[in-house]
Amino acid sequence: MNDTTSTQWRTIWISDTHLGTAGCNAPHLLDFLRRNEAETLYLVGDIIDGWQLRRNWVWPRSHNDVVQKILRKARKGTKVIFIPGNHDEFARQFAGYAFGDIEVQHEAVHVTADGRRLWVTHGDQFDGVIQHSKWLARLGDGMYTFALWLNQQLNRARHRAGLNYWSLSQYLKHKVKNAVSFISDFENALVAEARRRGFDGVVCGHIHQAEMRMVDGILYCNDGDWVESLTALAEDHRGELHLIKWADQRQKPTPTPARRTRPIELPALPSVLRRPRAASAQRQQEPERETADM
Repeated sequence: MNDTTSTQWRTIWISDTHLGTAGCNAPHLLDFLRRNEAETLYLVGDIIDGWQLRRNWVWPRSHNDVVQKILRKARKGTKVIFIPGNHDEFARQFAGYAFGDIEVQHEAVHVTADGRRLWVTHGDQFDGVIQHSKWLARLGDGMYTFALWLNQQLNRARHRAGLNYWSLSQYLKHKVKNAVSFISDFENALVAEARRRGFDGVVCGHIHQAEMRMVDGILYCNDGDWVESLTALAEDHRGELHLIKWADQRQKPTPTPARRTRPIELPALPSVLRRPRAASAQRQQEPERETADM
């Protein structure tokens, strides 16, 4: 891929970036955002990890750069829709409003260029552990965080050895029978609900398992994550969907200094929280403020 050009998509879906955690692969995500543009960008939940931020504040410069990049895309005309997940559920109270040019919604309906209606949701409401045993979910989250830390150390060693990125946690998921069964149940539950509502398909996140396949006549798409699989879902201008595995395309993103910074400061809520504007044509055109490499 040419470093000086961007791929133009009709729509991009990303989720489970988990900004605010050591496991977030923010440099890879920033590299993806720099090299891919879209008319509409869906943030399908768990963008900022509120659970982790309450326990241990982790916010390096690269995490700020990702937030700034998304805000710039919105200011420059990309329609950005944020659908909070369970880790950033604090934002669900603002559904129907917008922060700057980013709309917050509980869920969304996306119509592809070829006319298919896709239900867009994070998906945690179909996770029985999240809904009924939150303490168990938080315990599992702690163990998962440790696995991601171990994965990070392993991949640093692999990078020094000249080897490509490899996900230990994804490997363990495939080897554990209960995890495979959980993923299958999750997919079937979402497909059944999409069929019940009359949609042609569903786009979700939550389980960090990138997938795109037909299930009993319903299109199931999971856009994956940016702590393990480094994946996104994209729609081209013909309406065809593509599952992008960024680790396979960009092994060496531009490094970002690892110094810790304070999180991005947003304006006070009364001035930034508002009902979204009806048409993208009303978006204010601002002069380019982006640095040369952002």
